[in-house]
Amino acid sequence: MREKHCLNLILSIAIVITLWNGAPLSQNNTNTGEPQSSQVTLSPEDRILILAPHPDDEILGCAGIIQKAKAMGLPVHIAFLTYGDFNQWSFLLYRKHPVFMPKAVQSMALIRHDEAIAAAQYLGVAANQLTFLGYPDFGVLNIWYRHWQDSPPYRSILTKATAVPYENALRPGAPYKGEEILKDLKTVLAGFKPTKIFLSHPGDHNGDHRSLYLLTRVALWDLEDQINPELYPYLIHFKKWPNPKKFHPDLSLQPPPFFQDQIAWQSNSLTSKELGQKVEALKKHKSQYKSSPGYLKSFVRANELFGDFPTVKLRSNTSPAMLSSDTQGYMSEVSEQLTDEEQAAVIGFEERSVSLRKDNLVFSIKLSRPLGETVGVSVYIFGYRKDRPFAQMSKIHIKLGSIRHEIYDQKHKISPDVIKVTREAKKITLEIPFEILGNPQRILTSTQTYWGKMPLDWVSWRTLEIEK
Repeated sequence: MREKHCLNLILSIAIVITLWNGAPLSQNNTNTGEPQSSQVTLSPEDRILILAPHPDDEILGCAGIIQKAKAMGLPVHIAFLTYGDFNQWSFLLYRKHPVFMPKAVQSMALIRHDEAIAAAQYLGVAANQLTFLGYPDFGVLNIWYRHWQDSPPYRSILTKATAVPYENALRPGAPYKGEEILKDLKTVLAGFKPTKIFLSHPGDHNGDHRSLYLLTRVALWDLEDQINPELYPYLIHFKKWPNPKKFHPDLSLQPPPFFQDQIAWQSNSLTSKELGQKVEALKKHKSQYKSSPGYLKSFVRANELFGDFPTVKLRSNTSPAMLSSDTQGYMSEVSEQLTDEEQAAVIGFEERSVSLRKDNLVFSIKLSRPLGETVGVSVYIFGYRKDRPFAQMSKIHIKLGSIRHEIYDQKHKISPDVIKVTREAKKITLEIPFEILGNPQRILTSTQTYWGKMPLDWVSWRTLEIEK
């Protein structure tokens, strides 16, 4: 019995890890052909802004774009959300001993800062064309969810800081809060006035990558009377992608199959010279290259990829808009060795749709199986209005259990009776009054399933525009 229980536990952990990374277990992403996408084009009037969650993301996703822009004499600016101060494995290999103390972690962050400058200079981008914001690595998605207005600043796990601790950052001492990140992003955007922005993807599995995209979206909405740049999101973290791993400069980078039909991808083809310089720029990020050269060089391919989800426009009393369907298909991969409780935890999304009905936003969620006692669903709905600061807008989190539900506006619990919940065997419908969302003009939304406190499946954040 003990051996069987151990086997069940191991299998459960394996499945949870797979679900955490958000891709089917049997997925194979190998594709050696040319990507089915249009080419990114730069014009002489362009101003190119690269937004990177961590030092090295700018090279992984955009080294070819940077080189083309510099060759054309275009203005280029690179802004880094974090200093990359949460990477214990690379720090261990670089220092040859564990790095735990806050000051030691910050010293490693400063090394990553200097590596980013060296990589940029190698590609022809001067140090004064770089901006470092200094927000907490592995913490920005938490800030997005919970740290606005009267909530206390987020405390970094490793540095223990609650405000930007780096003197060479854009604004040292800025509290780790959502409105402060927005302020800094708007400073960069309004100051540089980009025409094209290359930034992290909303479907990326890394929370800092997702949240940088979301915060940039809000900042651009605030500034839409001043600038209207095109967005080119690049994907870095996704299960079993790129495939194959390691150095294959002769292969084209293809989007994960999961996203091929949802996103109109654009490609930037690289010359042999640009490929070589991308490798050398990656090597300037010494602390990261030393720990994972094969993974980093997986992004040195014949092209770079960029693509975004389309904005969903909602009108009253029209057919529901599909946000996702048949996304995963996990259950065929679940071992018969698992207990009923463990199998009940493996729940994914089959469909997710949204519509407007009178003064309500209506969400419909179809799950791969009914909710169990230990499994829940979280629905996040963050509203935006042009005439109200985003920090003051409702940020609704609906937690659905097998029987009951709870509603939070950030950390503040509100009455569950304000929404109508209709349950069927594997389907849940929510009718949410616009009033509790702050009567938004736009909405950012995502959905997740949980096993206890462990996230399982999740759906990428999507943008809704309300056209009443």
